[in-house]
Amino acid sequence: MSALFGRRLAELRNHKGMSQYELADRLQLSRGQIANYEQGTREPDFQTLIRLADFFEVSLDYMLNRTDTPNSLRLTGETLLLNESEAEYLQATLTLFRKYKHKQG
Repeated sequence: MSALFGRRLAELRNHKGMSQYELADRLQLSRGQIANYEQGTREPDFQTLIRLADFFEVSLDYMLNRTDTPNSLRLTGETLLLNESEAEYLQATLTLFRKYKHKQG
């Protein structure tokens, strides 16, 4: 995952016109962590990976280079391509689900 993930992260960050420092600050990480992820010397933990995907509004499959379509979903070997409104609906549903799970503890 490291090298491909690092390139994808750098692409997403650069597309937003952000420095490593800015991204680190926004996600409350260190610049060193971002640099290590981009260089492929470290991999993010699961929660950080989710935070990165949420921040860039892309799927985890996109972050992990399982698809080249930012708003796609891979289920049981099948990739579903989502249009913008479908992706927004799914994101809203996931947000509600996470809030519910958090309340359930």
